Order: sequence, then C-alpha cells, then structure tokens
Amino acid sequence: METKALYEATERKDVKEIVYFMAKEYNESTAFVIKHKNNGKVEYENISYKGLLEDINGLGTEYFSMGLNNKRIAVIGKNRYEWVLAHLTNLLGGIVSVPLDKDLPLEELESSLIRSKADVIVFDPKLQEKLEIIKKNGKTNLTEYICMDKINGYKNIPDLVKQGKEKVESGDTKYKDYEIDENAMNILLFTSGTTAKSKAVMLSHRNIASNVYALQCVEDIRPTDTNIAFLPFHHIFGSTCIIWTLACGLKNVFPDGLRYIKQNLNEYKVTIFVGVPLLVESIYKTIMKEVDKQGKTKMIKIATKVSNFLLKFHIDIRRKVFKQILDALGGELRFVVSGGAPADPVISKGFNDFGIETVQGYGLSETSPVIAGEDREHLRPGTVGRPMINDEIKIVDKDENGIGEVIVKGPNVMLGYYEMPEETNKVIKDGWFYTGDLGFFDEDGYLTLTGRSKDMIVLKNGKKVFPEEIETIVSRIDLVNECMVFGMPDKKDKRSIKLSIKVVYDEETIHEKYADKSEDELYDILWNEIKEVNKLFPSYKHIQKLIVSHTELIKTTTKKVKRQEEMKVIKKELDNK
Repeated sequence: METKALYEATERKDVKEIVYFMAKEYNESTAFVIKHKNNGKVEYENISYKGLLEDINGLGTEYFSMGLNNKRIAVIGKNRYEWVLAHLTNLLGGIVSVPLDKDLPLEELESSLIRSKADVIVFDPKLQEKLEIIKKNGKTNLTEYICMDKINGYKNIPDLVKQGKEKVESGDTKYKDYEIDENAMNILLFTSGTTAKSKAVMLSHRNIASNVYALQCVEDIRPTDTNIAFLPFHHIFGSTCIIWTLACGLKNVFPDGLRYIKQNLNEYKVTIFVGVPLLVESIYKTIMKEVDKQGKTKMIKIATKVSNFLLKFHIDIRRKVFKQILDALGGELRFVVSGGAPADPVISKGFNDFGIETVQGYGLSETSPVIAGEDREHLRPGTVGRPMINDEIKIVDKDENGIGEVIVKGPNVMLGYYEMPEETNKVIKDGWFYTGDLGFFDEDGYLTLTGRSKDMIVLKNGKKVFPEEIETIVSRIDLVNECMVFGMPDKKDKRSIKLSIKVVYDEETIHEKYADKSEDELYDILWNEIKEVNKLFPSYKHIQKLIVSHTELIKTTTKKVKRQEEMKVIKKELDNK
C-alpha cells in the first residue's frame, strides 16, 4: 500500500538548500534557546534562524581561511548550540563531518579519530583531558583542536565565528559560494554496534535531505512548536531530527540532563519530544506511579474508556480530562516520537490516550535513519508504521509465518561503509539494503518488527523465539527495570535450549513497595509474575530460568543492550555458582 503525503513539503537536494530556505522563511524566529548560568543567575539567549545562518557563514569562512576546506572535522560533546553550528558548518562547506560519541572510552575515541582520518576536532571543554592525552600520544592526523568555549591554549568557536564574520563583511564569499555535491560523502558516522567493531557509515547530503523531506510529508510539526533536543547528536536519529525541526521552523531547546527532564518540559513549555523508548517509557512509568500513589488508577481507566468512546464521534476531551497529568509534563506536550528501538505498544497507546500524539519510527544509521513510521492518520501500536514516502520496503526469505528479513531501497540508503567494501557488499545488493532486522507486513501495509536475525533463538524443535517480544511484556512488571531473554544450553541435553531471562530490579519499586522483603522473597514475587507472563505465550516460549541482578545491563551509548557482552557476564556468574 502506497504511503501518501499528509502535509505539503518541498524536497531540497541538499542540507545547504534547507538551511538557506529556513533562514529566509523563518528569519527572526527563534531557532535555539541557550541557557546561561552566571553566579546563580539564569539568563536565556535566543538565536534566530537568520542569526544561525550568519554564525554558520562566519565559522565556515574562517575555516576556509585556515585552509580547512576539503578536510575532515570531528565534532564531540553534549547536545548544545555549538555542536549544531559546527556540524552544519561542516556540511555547508563540503567538509566531512565526523560526529563522535562523548562517552567513548579513551582508546575507542582515539581509534575512531584514526580510522576516520579526522584533521580537526571541535570539542566540548569537558573532553579536554581526554583530548590532551590523545594529542600527546600523537597517533591521529589531528592538526587543530577547537574548543566550543573559550579556554586557555585553544582556538574556540566564538572567536572563530567573530573573525569569520569580519571577513564576510570585507567581501570574502569563498565559503558562502561553495557548491555542494549532494552525492559525495559529507558525514562519516560510527554505528553503535552491539556486537562487532563499529563500522563507519558514509552519508551524503542527498541521504539526509531526502529523509528530512519524507518526515515533513507525514509528521505534524509546526513553526509554533518547541522541541527539546534530547537525542544525542552523534546518533544519526538525533542529528537528522535537529535538521528536520529546523526545516520546519521550530524553536529548539536543550535539556539539563535526564534528572531534569520534567523540569525542562515545564520551563520551556515543550510541545515536541523525540526520544528512545527507554526515555519515553521512563516518563510514562513515572506518571503512572504517581497516579497509582494517589489512588487514581481506576479513575484514569474509566476516564480513558469514556474519552476513547467520544473520540469515535470526533469529540476529543482528552487534554481537558487528563489536564493534571499533562501539567506534570509542562502542560503543552502534544507530540512524542519514539525511535531507535522497539517501543512497548502499551506505553504508546497510553500517551495517545492522554491526548499526546505518540508515533513510533524505525530506521538505522545506514538509512539516514528513518525508513518507516506511524503518523496521526496511521497509528497502530505494536507496529513501526508504514514505509516513508520515498522508500520501498520488502520482506525476503520468509518463513512459514511470513516473517523474513526487512530490506529497503531509497535515496536515504548510505553510500557504504568506509574502507570496508566487503562489509558493504554483504548488506547492499542491487540497490537494496539488507537491514538484518526481521519482520512482516500486515494486510494494511503496517510493518511489525520481530527482532534482529542475529538475536533470534532457534529451539531444538525448530521453533523460533524473538527475545524482544517477551522482554516487552516482562518489562511491564513493576519490579523490573530492564531484562534480557536468552537461550541457555540445557546441562543434560546440550542440543536443547532452555529459555532464560535476566532481570535487573527496579530499585525504586523495591524501596517503595517491597522494602521489608528479603532477596529470596523478591525472587519468588518476580518468578510468580513471570509465570503469569508465560501464560500469555505458547509453551515453547515459556521462560524456564530466571536470573536477577541489581546491576544494569551492558549497553551501547544509545542504550541498546550488548547481548554478547552480557552473555559473557551471565556465563561467568553461572560458572561461579
């Protein structure tokens, strides 16, 4: 079934066209709000769309005068204005941008700089210590270290912008006149691999611009919206999303950290929130715990039934009925996008029931990233929606249940893996990108993902188990913070697989509800809950072994569980028993 545009949008061939359009269209409107804290005082600085373009042209002009055209510039740090400025400046000048994860261990960071052949790095001052070690080691190609703030001994973004603006005023147009090759590599992005060594994905202007256009066609975001930029910009979902929101004329603000998310939603009157499921679920669970504490769970259920009934007659009372809940989230939140991993359909539906439109998207670093998504006209919790308007998706190598590998063709598919032609040829065949994800389409064209092919557990009888399906249900148990389903060979019959689960306790729930319980009692309560979950599945999907822990699972910086690493920990624990 063909996906059709719900909103008018103009496709741009490259990111430069997008930036110049938004600077003209939204001109004096606020693109970014920057919070400054000085001597206990908080002040807010507004950067207009026109001001953003002037800063880009200033920084880019200075880059060119420093001889940095045709170079590679890495960008590393927390989400902040200078990160976006540095990244966009790279893109508009044909400089290869290399976004790096600020949480990488020193060795991995150094390796990424070496592998990417970065010539320059723009960094947050909190990374100074790491970078000084890397500088001393002398293994990279780095010739310039540019700080996002003014610190001793380093060039800095504010000074370079100022110097470049002076050159622009004197008639220097070399940077502004640079012509973009929309099909050339302009971004070199490392995947957050959960197993093997991360790969460097090569992306072009066309990749990003086509994905921004596809999102504009189907998602309802408006120039009157305020977006909180929570997704890390080094992650393609984060960096494409910020270009998308800018293309739509939004105001963008930055969070102070996970602990302050509710405060920030209220402080900036945020209307749009894009996050990974872990974050979206965390906010929802916090709300529902508060509802439960106040003894209002039954009342909320009744109100939900009534409001959903009225919705059938196009009478929408949700935001009035659930005003108290919405006020706890700043009162203005209207749209949530969840992506990066499968979301729990119960939570997606829960937010929609409160009047907060919540959609799930699906994509990969290799696809810039979004290839499918829900929209307000096509909501089906449990699915990842329908293909993007300029993507074609097929399911190949289907099993008897119609489940097979998801493959995609479209303008957002990467150029390939950097200096890894064999790996590229494994995943791109005849223009189709093989995602490694398994799924199926329903009769209405909605895509459901069942898991990663490499994570699928095949039992002795040939039956297949997808861990995520069971993990989603188990995660709803109040004692569970997170969990991982895996297959453990049976000690008596090595060919048999015993379906097992490792659960990390929710410490807050233990403190609030089970503070008087011993470890054995907690285990028994949890095991009984899992037995109830087993009843929801056929017998071959029943959990037979439970391992509990108070230590969180090993994850990538984008919060995906490193299953192979976690299995090493589990085996070690079991061997020591």
